Amino acid sequence: MISLKAGGSGLNLTVADYVIHMDPWWNPAVEEQASDRAHHMDQKRPVTIYWLIAKNTIEERIVALHQHKRDLADKLLAGNEQATKMSVDGVLNMQKENF
Repeated sequence: MISLKAGGSGLNLTVADYVIHMDPWWNPAVEEQASDRAHHMDQKRPVTIYWLIAKNTIEERIVALHQHKRDLADKLLAGNEQATKMSVDGVLNMQKENF
């Protein structure tokens, strides 16, 4: 068992069986990086990842924000193999559509 900060800063868990996220971070990439530390190349066993989130909490709202960010990124990148420039108004309009 390690903190999210330790898992996201370079500590590799070469014998982890489970990763349990109990306090979601506002940036889902940080959580993914910490989880990936348990999938280090020396790891021989399967790793199961759980998120324990209580209902009606700030953590539940953070997880909803993660999904919103993923959906927004998917919309921005849909059908594009390359990044394209968008105007500020275009980005603001896209956000208004999602709220």
